[in-house]
Amino acid sequence: MAERIINTLREIGLTDYEARAYKSLLELGVATASQVSEHAEIPYSKIYEVLNSLGRKGWIETQDERPRKYYPKPPTEALEATRLKIEDRIKAWEKAIRDEVQPLYERREIRERPDIWILRGENTTIAKVKDLLEGVREEVMIAAPQLTRGLIEAVTPTLERTVESGVRILVLLSKGTDPAILRVLSGFAEVRLRDHLFGGGIIADGREAILVLGEENKPSLTIWSDHSGLVKFAKEYFQNLWETAEPYPRDAGDR
Repeated sequence: MAERIINTLREIGLTDYEARAYKSLLELGVATASQVSEHAEIPYSKIYEVLNSLGRKGWIETQDERPRKYYPKPPTEALEATRLKIEDRIKAWEKAIRDEVQPLYERREIRERPDIWILRGENTTIAKVKDLLEGVREEVMIAAPQLTRGLIEAVTPTLERTVESGVRILVLLSKGTDPAILRVLSGFAEVRLRDHLFGGGIIADGREAILVLGEENKPSLTIWSDHSGLVKFAKEYFQNLWETAEPYPRDAGDR
């Protein structure tokens, strides 16, 4: 209990000595500096500095008599005074940030650095694809020149969950795609086909993307990025390909 009180007072902003001195005054009521020093186990050489600091912070008051005595202010009153002081400091910080720091930031055109990661290996790529799909809220664009059954089996449950939550899924594939894969995807996504695709990828909500660079059967590099310019370019490129692609009928798998 005692240790928890000390820790709480320290979290509020008192030093260890100040917290111990204030707690001692709560227990003693009214006391001299030497009594507080002994009760709180604070070196006598430090006690006046500690008590004066508590007074400035609004936690204790003094009685003008000899020897001088100290008594605690009500904790709720002291806390309220501390809160008001902190709010005043925050307002001053906000003004300084707004009037001085922010203009400096804007003049130098500093921007948050976007991430670009290279994904190595199929397992790493699949894990990142799942992570990306779990965060989708509106639309997923997928362009895949080559899909393996293993990849489809790994991500299909995640894709189906996104559809159930109202997400639109657009899938652009090459005409040589395995018919079995087409049947699976067309069950929950809008699918279109093209003769050839150079590279591919996944774009989520127009804010982040996984891009596969390279020829149709020889992907050379897979990256993830949330770079706004890169993702915007990828989305526009996908839309251009999508508009000229051949729709795959949803009922084709039933034929």
